[in-house]
Amino acid sequence: MTTRAEAQARIDQIRVFRKELEQLRAQGVVTLTEEQLRAVDAHHAALERDLKSGFDVDPDARSKQLSLGMRIASFLGALSLAASVFFFFYRFWGRLETGVQVAILLSAPLITFAFTVWLRARDPTGYFVKLAAMVSFACFVLDLSMLGQIFNITPSDKALLAWGALGFVLAYDVDSRLLLSAAIICIVCFVAARLDTWSGMYWIYFGERPENFFPAAIALVLVPRIADQRRFDGFAATYRVWGLVTLFGALLVLANWGQASYLPGDPDTIKYNYQAAGFAIAATAIAYGVRQGLPEVVNTSVTFFVILLYTKFYDWWWEVMPKYLFFLVVGLTAVLFLFVLRRLRRVRLGHPTGSA
Repeated sequence: MTTRAEAQARIDQIRVFRKELEQLRAQGVVTLTEEQLRAVDAHHAALERDLKSGFDVDPDARSKQLSLGMRIASFLGALSLAASVFFFFYRFWGRLETGVQVAILLSAPLITFAFTVWLRARDPTGYFVKLAAMVSFACFVLDLSMLGQIFNITPSDKALLAWGALGFVLAYDVDSRLLLSAAIICIVCFVAARLDTWSGMYWIYFGERPENFFPAAIALVLVPRIADQRRFDGFAATYRVWGLVTLFGALLVLANWGQASYLPGDPDTIKYNYQAAGFAIAATAIAYGVRQGLPEVVNTSVTFFVILLYTKFYDWWWEVMPKYLFFLVVGLTAVLFLFVLRRLRRVRLGHPTGSA
């Protein structure tokens, strides 16, 4: 089954092919008869009609720019509408009777979810349905939170599981990476909170044990390898990025705060071990991302490597070095990174490493 991303890639291929063919004909490299040109044009025109009728594709660069603007507007609109729902509830909440409050809380997520499903079949572009889905998710989050306040229910990490489940349903239904990210964050926090509870701590303090985030981080990175995400634009990259952010974020905390670890022993020794592990894991992830052609893995890993390295520079030399020398070292390190990344790029492209 063809996805929108595949349809857009095919449209882009046709556009590039036409430009290249025109240039090759002008240079005399390729010679085609008028009959052959008409056959190629007719084939491409029919293919474009089919793709445009079945998918919301951008036939040219200007349309792509407009689509980018629409995606930005949709993102900002989703956040703004969700915030509007949140503050509307709190603005008028105290004036309502308890029965009215409960009725609103129970009906708001159901109505907005039903509206999202109804709009899904009537919005081929997907921009408006993503707005509705985001509002539905915000209503559900408020629903559980405020029902707990009304009936004085003890806060539970299971709410994170419910929020994450709805987030995944909506994300896959409307093809929204924003909702997928929200669902991933909820599930990551739930897993960390569960591990915190099993270790004997109160779940709300799960952030104090960064190692609780490791299982969820590893699972997120493995999701695209276990479950095919090609039908959904950018979902595989989203899983990898959030998995790496979760993993590297926990490593960064442990590399600077050994007391937060479950491991027994001297906190400084634990901290140094996590520093070494952070550099090793980041370097391995960079090499893997380059080899597999995964730019999101490379970029995320390089960012963490640089942040960890610069924090260590600060710890080691900020107090003992003249400031001009400290920033000179930082600048030279950045230049070294450029050379290393350029070498990796040449290896990826198959260029000789000694060429300019």
